[in-house]
Amino acid sequence: MSCLLHVNASPRGSESQSLAIAEAFLSTYRDRKPEIKIDTLNLFEDSLPAFATVGAAAKMAAFSGQEHTAEQTDAWSAARSVFDRFASADEYVFNVPMWNAGVPYPLKHWIDLVTQPGWAFGFDPGAGYSGLITGRRAVVVYSSGVYAPGVPVEFGADFHGAFFNDWLRFVGITDVTELRFHASALLEAPQGVLDSVRTRAKELATTF
Repeated sequence: MSCLLHVNASPRGSESQSLAIAEAFLSTYRDRKPEIKIDTLNLFEDSLPAFATVGAAAKMAAFSGQEHTAEQTDAWSAARSVFDRFASADEYVFNVPMWNAGVPYPLKHWIDLVTQPGWAFGFDPGAGYSGLITGRRAVVVYSSGVYAPGVPVEFGADFHGAFFNDWLRFVGITDVTELRFHASALLEAPQGVLDSVRTRAKELATTF
């Protein structure tokens, strides 16, 4: 059975605008392809294993070809379970609100768990990094409350879309469609913009 992984990086539940857009896509997509399994990961609700000193040592051991200690093996196995859920999906939907010009911290935590050598990427001393999560496609919903493209820098800068798009490329996901909602008071009425983006999300789901 094919699987679509929906990664919800918003803590705002029913108040989340990025989630509302993602759910508009998923609702239409589910109606169109009822045979597809949709797996939802709520990053602010679902627990993720710690990846600190021992985990970092395990990563460096794997990167350099060294044996893991027993403690490192446990940390590596915990990270692997998160990665396997990610890698088992055929398609992805991410909703990513802007937090302090970047991505929400649980999303960065998740990225650091799944982005491991030999799993999500390979490395060649002559050619550099290569993504291993290939042949997949993704829809990414980006949202922000103040920042919007074209506003003065005093109203923020986009490091969340730039970072996340580069991470997708890094792991090999290059077929990416963006849906953006920026609620800046300097632009159009936010509710009208939100309705428009939700409509685009539904339209996208009819051909995705």
